[in-house]
Amino acid sequence: MRKVLLVILLILSALVVPAQDLMNLDSLLRLLPDAREDSNRVLLYIRIGQQYEGNNPQLAADYYRSAGILSRKIGYTEGELKYIANYTYILNTRGLFDSSLLLNLQAVDIARRSGDKVGLAKALVNTGTSYRELSQYGNAVAYYEQGRSLLEELGNEVYLAQAYDYLQLLYMKMHQFNKGAELGEKALVLFRRPGSNPLMLIPALNNIGMNYTGLKQYSKALERFRESLALSEQVGDHYMELTVLLNLSDLEIQQGRYPPARPYLEKALVLSREMEAYESELICVKGLSFIALSGGDIELSERLLNEALDLSFKYNIRSQRTALYTHYSNIAYAKHDMRNGELYATMSSQMNDSLMNEGIARTTVELEQKYAAERKQNQIIRLESEKKEQQFTIARKNTLNAVLIAGAVVLVVLMALLYRNYRQKQKIQVQRIIELEAEKQLAATEAVLKGEELERTRLARDLHDGLGGMLSGIKYSLNNMKGNLIMTPENAQAFERSVDMLDSSIKEMRRVAHNMMPEALVKFGLDEALKDFCNDINQSGALKVNYQSIGLAGREIEQTMSITIYRIVQELINNTMKHAAATNAIVQVTMSGGQLSVTVEDDGKGFDTTILSGVKGIGWSNIQNRVEFLKGRMDVNSAEGKGTSVLIEIGLQP
Repeated sequence: MRKVLLVILLILSALVVPAQDLMNLDSLLRLLPDAREDSNRVLLYIRIGQQYEGNNPQLAADYYRSAGILSRKIGYTEGELKYIANYTYILNTRGLFDSSLLLNLQAVDIARRSGDKVGLAKALVNTGTSYRELSQYGNAVAYYEQGRSLLEELGNEVYLAQAYDYLQLLYMKMHQFNKGAELGEKALVLFRRPGSNPLMLIPALNNIGMNYTGLKQYSKALERFRESLALSEQVGDHYMELTVLLNLSDLEIQQGRYPPARPYLEKALVLSREMEAYESELICVKGLSFIALSGGDIELSERLLNEALDLSFKYNIRSQRTALYTHYSNIAYAKHDMRNGELYATMSSQMNDSLMNEGIARTTVELEQKYAAERKQNQIIRLESEKKEQQFTIARKNTLNAVLIAGAVVLVVLMALLYRNYRQKQKIQVQRIIELEAEKQLAATEAVLKGEELERTRLARDLHDGLGGMLSGIKYSLNNMKGNLIMTPENAQAFERSVDMLDSSIKEMRRVAHNMMPEALVKFGLDEALKDFCNDINQSGALKVNYQSIGLAGREIEQTMSITIYRIVQELINNTMKHAAATNAIVQVTMSGGQLSVTVEDDGKGFDTTILSGVKGIGWSNIQNRVEFLKGRMDVNSAEGKGTSVLIEIGLQP
């Protein structure tokens, strides 16, 4: 059974919540309607969101996003850092580590520009955690070390304890359990001191319990897990409660004590379903299947295992399938079905090889990126050296000119000729580079055009050349008729209006033909098309749209899917401009593994999402139909006065 690792990104959040606030959620909510749109309202959003984290992460995320939108609106830099530190915690609980990394890198940049050392230290450590969860340990160590150095300068024991906790997680990931346990005990000493935040103690206890489990010091691990579980239940933190329950069940199973593990798994299963923690739900069902097999109930074990496998395909949890196929093999052998036993064992091995190859591919990409950065740095050093050498040569020539006064005129003429020749060669080289780039761009354009959908091209051409030509011919005929007809002033005016309407129809027909196949989408792909679309909106002045893409560079997306996603984003932004009264919007497209996510957020007036079930408008129906066509999932979050966020997740074909 896979060990569950707690993802902690909020440990160094910008706002530490006093323990007494846990009892005052109702009071905080009562303050919200009367709060002015200033920094105090931002902090209120953050504090309310933190109260909901343990039992309603989605609602917590809504409050954090409201804090971020308001902070950007009023220019509150510290509020932006608080928003990112808290919101990325929610992203990590959902496994959206790429999105979390992007926001944390933005926080590092914001803190550096503002000169906020405390905020920078927290952002650096949080970025290290994002890299750790993406298994990029080299980057994780680099950011952790930068953050640790700043924290030591601050001299705050609370932050130092949090840094210890982060580092024990990193060493646990690297299977250096002795070092992790040593750092974890240092963290516990500081967290138990009077005045420390008790919420920080809960994850630290769980994390050191996992280090002791890795060391097979089961009694120490059990003691730490039980204390963490009791505190989690006391404060109502369901996410931590679920995590500790899974770790306790794993601890029992590792010792071969299957019956004691069952109550932990059954309680964890209820919590995971309430919180929609799909991977945790799969782990619970898999563990119960394992316990059923150990007790000899093969039928129950197989039924639970089928349920776990269905969850892995439904939510694309590929990392669990190796263990599931191995368990299928064990059940087959228990039923004396040697053929299926070997078959499932082979499938488990193949899945493990596939996951391993993906890990190798990720490592290769990291090494290539590192090599490219080093090569660029070496090139900069070489160019600087050449520049210094050139400067030295010029200085020497100037000195020689000063000494050789008699030959100054000749030398000046000679240098002028040489300089003109050099400039001429440089112009020729630049022109050649431009020509080569133009040829390269032309070749790329031709390659893209060859893949253009024939049917859409035909329809667009028929509209433009066929119907457009007919309409233009009609307009020409009408203009000729006008000179040969005798009409009353009223009829002449009506005739002019008809010609104007015909002009409008021709323009509209041409616009429709163009929209049937956006040129940028055909030539350069989805990423560039969306970027151009957002830039066009920005230039129009109707809305400020910030476009971000992650993981799309160098990735090819099937054209039908690209067009469909483009239309979805186009319709969402059009709805924002028409109905939301927004000034800012964010469009973010993320491709990670086998999933593509599209997020569109605005700071508009928002709306009650319950009305969507009764909406019959063409625009919203088009969005829903396109998402269903892609077999995707859409999540809409909005409330009056809080803006709107639409998240669309689409599984990609392997």
